[in-house]
Amino acid sequence: MTCYKAGTTPPKVGKNITLIDADPTSYSKLSRIMRDTHYSNVFIVMEDMEDAEYVLKNIALIDPKTRTILVNQWDNDEIGKEAENITVIHSDELMAAHLYDHLPNVPLVAQNVGLGRGEIMEIHVPFGSSYAYRHVGSILQRKWKIAAIYRDEKQILPTTATMVRPNDTLLVVGKPLVLDGVYKTINKRIGLFPEPFGKDIYLLLDFRYDKKNALMYLKEGIYLLEKLENKSLYVRILYPNDFALIDELKSYETENIMVSVSYESEEVKNIIEYDIHQHDIGIVMNSIKAFEADDLKNTLYDLRKLVYLFGDKLLYNIKKCVVLMSGNEKMESISATAFDISESLGLTLMLGDFDPEGDFESKKMIIEHYETLTHIFNMKIDIEQKIANPIRELSNMNEILQVAPFEKDLNTDSFMKLISTKIQDFILTTTRHPKLLVPFALTEGKEET
Repeated sequence: MTCYKAGTTPPKVGKNITLIDADPTSYSKLSRIMRDTHYSNVFIVMEDMEDAEYVLKNIALIDPKTRTILVNQWDNDEIGKEAENITVIHSDELMAAHLYDHLPNVPLVAQNVGLGRGEIMEIHVPFGSSYAYRHVGSILQRKWKIAAIYRDEKQILPTTATMVRPNDTLLVVGKPLVLDGVYKTINKRIGLFPEPFGKDIYLLLDFRYDKKNALMYLKEGIYLLEKLENKSLYVRILYPNDFALIDELKSYETENIMVSVSYESEEVKNIIEYDIHQHDIGIVMNSIKAFEADDLKNTLYDLRKLVYLFGDKLLYNIKKCVVLMSGNEKMESISATAFDISESLGLTLMLGDFDPEGDFESKKMIIEHYETLTHIFNMKIDIEQKIANPIRELSNMNEILQVAPFEKDLNTDSFMKLISTKIQDFILTTTRHPKLLVPFALTEGKEET
């Protein structure tokens, strides 16, 4: 460290710092110092701008490849502009950035890490956030990533099984523009269905299977659109073979209802993926047969989108939303969405714990979890525990919407209906009730605390 003014250096410095009383504006003195010792970095912090310019010229003459960091505390953007291997730090910008970080409702971004452009951000999860009580694996992280979670002054390196909780602080990395959107989504209150999975509705009509019910499915999509706020409905017709029906469907187009027809059958998957990304789709509405065709089930699972499967009962006749108890992580993963759609559609919500063995004690924590959410949503929930076959109880219900985890391996083998009592083995084998599948990542690990 060189200086030429008394009182510049602190009274105590580290053992690895050598102080040299010399004038850095002098070429001969600075040249002798830099010749005797190899320097990888040079920091210039000076009060006088002319002195700083002389030092920059001296360093350029001595070793132009040396990395130089200049603190610019003057109202002049030209200093250091033509120098090579230089990083200019503006003191006013540093002060403004630190003051900005302390403003309310402003994301905290890393200023001196990585590119320093906001690609590393710290986000607080408020109580009532749409990301609260969700597993990391159920959150679509495209072009961004949850790198760490801070909770109770401890750091958690998350897995797909880790649950995000209110008052957590998330350390996220990704493109700055994407992170700005993530920050806004995390700070949105629960109750903006279908967010955070996306904003708008996507109705998929495959004329190979849906031609007979296409108009009815469109009316259900319009009903859902009317129940939600500031959303749009995008209709995609696949394998068209009835132009009169297409014209009738197109007659329903409005400013927020768009109907598109695909005449190319070979690129169905690419078309669907493009539509979903292009329009920020949050929920995909389709029939079970269309859902199972063209590998659509796996495509939507990978995209982490909500899926509404049409049933024999129409959506506008549904009175109750039903969640049947299964694994702990799955129940927590779908809980917020179950409350959200119940609130949006004005449905009552029921949590059914139907166990042939009567093992209710192991579900105690899940029931407490759902009871906690009743306070967040200010909603009531009917909790029914019964020693019974859950499949039989479900088949006896009427006018319900079943909310279930969207697992990668949904069973479509009708033979399983004869031997299984698992809810997931029956989701795709009956059209009696409409269903809402909520993305969930299956994991082998346990949740981190």
